[in-house]
Amino acid sequence: MTRISPVSLEHATDTIRPLLEGVQKKIGFLPNLFRVLAHAPAVLTSYVQNSAALGKTSLSATEKEAIFLATSQVNGCDYCLAAHTVFAGKAGLSSQEILSAREGQLNAFALLARQITESRGHLSAEQIAAARAAGIDDAKIIEVIAHVASQTLTNYLNNVALTEIDFPAINA
Repeated sequence: MTRISPVSLEHATDTIRPLLEGVQKKIGFLPNLFRVLAHAPAVLTSYVQNSAALGKTSLSATEKEAIFLATSQVNGCDYCLAAHTVFAGKAGLSSQEILSAREGQLNAFALLARQITESRGHLSAEQIAAARAAGIDDAKIIEVIAHVASQTLTNYLNNVALTEIDFPAINA
């Protein structure tokens, strides 16, 4: 049972209703995550703006989804794993690649995201050297960190709120 009830679009304030409607238009429905975020308008606004900005990084859609899946797996967020399984599939990842990304094994981006999340950002010199050797330059390292941080926000929110999953079920 959810601990923080989602805000319905009908009960959203005039301030956040346009944000929620924009999400609904972009995704095709209004995910419960955003409806839970709606309780804190400043956080919802910040998250939507941050997501838009991070959408412009140099990382490809599949690299980003690998990061989201690896981070969500480490953080134990079933909601985000379900959501990003859908989004990763739309980005072109196969079911096997999605499972590999969750374990941090798909590519250097998934591995780096897993390492950052597991270590809470305390990477070893060897881990950073391995990422660079795999072609992840300093700018991309920073972009991976930003995506991990953003994903961790939603992971923690969903874990605390017990947000009802409104994406197709996945195999654990």
